[in-house]
This record gives sequence, C-alpha cells and structure tokens, in this order.
Amino acid sequence: MPLLNRRLFLGTGLAAAAIWPSLGSARAQTFDTDPFSLGVASGCPTPDGVILWTRLVFPVEAVPLADPFAPIPEVAIPPMEVFWEVAEDEAFSRPVRSGIYRAVQEWGHSVHVAVTGLGAGRWYFYRFRCGNAESRVGRTRTAPAADAANDRFTFAFASCQQYEQGYYSAYRDMAQRDLDLVVHLGDYIYEVSYGTHLVRRHGNGWPPTLLSEYRERHAQYKSDPDLQAAHASFPWLAVWDDHEVINNYADDDAPNVVGGEKFLRQRAAAYQAWYEHMPVPPITSRDFTDFKIYGRHGFGHLLDIAMLDTRQYRSAPLEVSEDVPGRTMLGDAQEAWFDATLDASHAKWTVIAQQTLLSERDTKAGDATGYNLDGWDGYRSARTRLLDSVRASGTANPLVIGGDLHAFYAADVKEDFANPDSATLATEFVTGSITSDGPSQASVSTALAENPHLKFASSREHGYAILSLSSEQARADFVAVSDRKDPNASAAIFQSFAVLDGMAGVNRL
Repeated sequence: MPLLNRRLFLGTGLAAAAIWPSLGSARAQTFDTDPFSLGVASGCPTPDGVILWTRLVFPVEAVPLADPFAPIPEVAIPPMEVFWEVAEDEAFSRPVRSGIYRAVQEWGHSVHVAVTGLGAGRWYFYRFRCGNAESRVGRTRTAPAADAANDRFTFAFASCQQYEQGYYSAYRDMAQRDLDLVVHLGDYIYEVSYGTHLVRRHGNGWPPTLLSEYRERHAQYKSDPDLQAAHASFPWLAVWDDHEVINNYADDDAPNVVGGEKFLRQRAAAYQAWYEHMPVPPITSRDFTDFKIYGRHGFGHLLDIAMLDTRQYRSAPLEVSEDVPGRTMLGDAQEAWFDATLDASHAKWTVIAQQTLLSERDTKAGDATGYNLDGWDGYRSARTRLLDSVRASGTANPLVIGGDLHAFYAADVKEDFANPDSATLATEFVTGSITSDGPSQASVSTALAENPHLKFASSREHGYAILSLSSEQARADFVAVSDRKDPNASAAIFQSFAVLDGMAGVNRL
C-alpha cells in the first residue's frame, strides 16, 4: 500500500462496504487502514453546484533517523484515483453526478471536486471511494437560485478553535441543528501551544514553518470527530485569520520572523496547507504568494455574503492608534471589489463576514484609552472607507459578523463612534471562541461600559453563533457549551437578539 509520514495518519479502520458502480482503476488499490480518516466536507455552494472535499492519508513504518530533529523525508506516493458520487438520497438509490478525481502528492492527496448540474436550493448526499476504502457519507445543500424569492435562511458562524484548550462539543451541537450553511471566520488551526489546563496536545508542540508541518497540524485538527460531523452535515464558507500562519502577521510582516522573503515562503506553505484541507474550489497554480480567498456568495433574494480577507493585504501594524490616511486592512484591489459588490447587491440582507470586531472598542476605563491595534482600531482610515462604502451603496440591512476576540459581542455600527447619537449604519455580531482562552470578564465589562454602541459583551462562554434570516427580521443566537474541557458537554442558546428589516441596530430578546 502507499506510504506517508506516520504523523499524518490519524484514522483507524476501513469504512463499511457499499454497492458502487464500476470504478475501473479506482478500485485497484487495496488499503489496510482508512485513507479517509480526515472525513469529508463541502463548501462554496452555488445554485447549480458545490465543492466536495476530502484528503487521503496513509500510515508508514517508523524509520529511525540519525538526527531526531531533522525533517522527516517525504516518501514518494503515486497519484490516487478517487471516485466521487452525489445522490438525492442517503442510500444513493438516486445518483445524479459522479466521476473520478486524480489526487496527487503535490497537493497532499487532497480532493477538490467542483460539482455542477445540480438543482438549486436542494439537499444532496455525497461520498468517496479509493480502492477498497469508502468514506463516510456527507450531506450538502446548493444555494437558492439567484432570482428565488426565498424567505428563510439560517447559518452558523464560528472561529478560534485552539485544539489543546478544549474539545469540540460546540461542533457536535452544531451538526444537530437545522442549518443551511456554516461560515468559519478564521483561526481554524493554531500554530502555537499556549494556555493552562490543556486537555490534548499539538504533537511535538513546535510551531509549524514548513508545508509538511502545516499539513500535520491541519490533519490533527481535522481528525476530531465532532468537527468532522459539522463538516459532513452542511456546506461551509471559510476564510483564514492569523493563526493559520503565525500570530498577528500583516501581509509580509510577522513578529519574530527575520526577512520578508523568508516569511513569505512560510506564509505560502501555510496557505497551501489551508487550501489542501478546506472545501474551496480547485486551483491549478502552486503559487501561493497571492491566494485570493475573498468573494461574494449569493443565496436568492434574501441574502448576500461578502467574505473578506483582512490578513493577506493589510498594512504593517502601528504602535499607537491613530488615523493614518492610506492604511489598509483589505488592500486596494479588495477595497475596489468590496465597493462594487455592495453596489451590486440587491438582497434583503447583506452580511459582511470578516475576522474580528469592526466597531470601535476602547478597553480602558475613564479618560485613558486603549485599543487592539491588530484589529480595525489600528486601521481607522480603512474602517472609515469601508463604512463610507456601506453608506454610499444604500445596501439594505447590512450585518457585520466576526470572531477573533474570544468573546461574544453585539454592537450598533455607528457613523461616528465618538457620537452615540450619530446614525447606525449596520448591526454587528461577534462570536466567542469554540475553545480558545478568552479575556477576563472584567476587561470585557470595561469595554462594554466605555463604548455605548456595544450593546452586549461576554467572555464567560465558549461556543458559536447562529443567524436566522427572514424577510421581516434577522435573529442572532449565541450558543454556549457547558464546559469546553468536557468532551461530553452540552450546549444551549444563552442570549438572542433581533434586527428588524429597515431598522439597523441591536434589539435584545
């Protein structure tokens, strides 16, 4: 059987046999262990299609090394033919699309199938097979037609899932919900080990810098059964933040990394590993020095989602918070795209999906001020331009969603944050972390007191958020797990809000 580094193999056993059509050479390989141990996923739904994902991993016999700290050499593995199938029912008695994908070692034997020809706004089931190994069955849903007069859409959004600091009970709860989509806003993996009372470990604990090491970290996260369940239950949209590469990096600038070119090579390796483990469209170029992930995703007349990338193109950080003209979070090209996207949107609700809190947040009590310079408060002119675009476009019902801060927030996005009586341009909801350590509740309470546009803030909970849209209102539910350190933790909604059609602003329920 094929061989690969033992550290990349995280599964056990083969999937159950099933009746498949004739696969030809895709049946030729025999495996002793399950190459589909990282699960299956789908993403980027359109009215007529979706992206299907999996990645093959293989065990290998341990080979002693003369230098235990040297990189383990990669064993050559031939291309693998992976059969994929989409059906209208879970028993696959009504198949609608199928084919064979050639998974190659250069892309980590990842599979990215762009399926087309499906019906709009419909649930489908999918699966993969390679040789005698069969994947689990996944479920996905296409987007409503562009002209659909749909009146309901529900999606979850999540971020910040440090593997060592807790279990993924939140994803187990999410997988059981009635959702159309999941949006992940970054920090899918963490490159560092930190915190106390860790419940599991990052392999050898060293931060990744090489492609093989980033692959290993992604594979470790993807091995979690609750995360796999959430991926297998719904289509996902995903963007990265900083921990997929290195903490607090900005474009080609990164803390504690000497030399821009050296860091750009590391960043390219991290971007490739992210691509290899996410249900995103297939690409042909291996040049990850500029990998575009921002884009618009439409869901009938009800919803447009603008997914932003606030890491790859941002200006270098400042040491003090000030309004410096020309500084950017998005880069010139993405800013122009964002302007055009808002101008073209005619949906009832427009969701601006970005990585952190857009609203201003003073974190110090009294006359003193303190700001998170890694967030929009360190890029004030860029925030002003974004809000100018929202105002100028006349976008109906703009909603901003974010993560990153490891705390839940609900906010009125003001035209002038220094003037509480200024117009509210949008409504913002930030999800807490899935597992990552949060700030003290005292610091969050201070921010709540100092910033009247922040209507709710809490760092006591870990979990995710749900946004349920109708033609009359948007409802945001914050979901918390009972104990992130307990693998069998329960989860429940602990706070809910409503935004009324045509009336920007937070209403607590």
